[in-house]
Amino acid sequence: MSIAIRLVSVNNWYACTQLKVNPEQLSVFPAPVVYWIAESKYVDEFDLRAIYWKEEIIGFIVFCTKPDNEGNYWIPALMIDEIHQGKGYGKAALKLLIEFMQQSSCPRIMIGHRPNNHIAERLYESLGFKKVSEELIDGEVIRLLEIGPATQII
Repeated sequence: MSIAIRLVSVNNWYACTQLKVNPEQLSVFPAPVVYWIAESKYVDEFDLRAIYWKEEIIGFIVFCTKPDNEGNYWIPALMIDEIHQGKGYGKAALKLLIEFMQQSSCPRIMIGHRPNNHIAERLYESLGFKKVSEELIDGEVIRLLEIGPATQII
């Protein structure tokens, strides 16, 4: 599978803003990509990546380059364009990001999803993310992946 994650840049940011989810998914991914691009100009630790399949932008991912107060590195957003969903691209991109973060010595990765987003729930669980609490935080289920140098990502 020819999946790559590349920096969002002057050359691809607009194409990223054209990505969208299905109308039924707006409740689980309410913020458009342009919001994340704008927010990244003010939140220094946000790193934005375009997800490519071959040379086509098919998705978008945001991760933090600095830990929170408990040493957790967050992935605030992951989305695959509506016409490319269900093909395994999200899982492949997330595996690449986890490997990148692992090489950058991130010991703990946190990610959240809306309680009714069962696709995200299954994806994150398949990669080893464990639910950390039954209590929702900002309306989301929070999951944790503890990684180390020897962690294998399935």
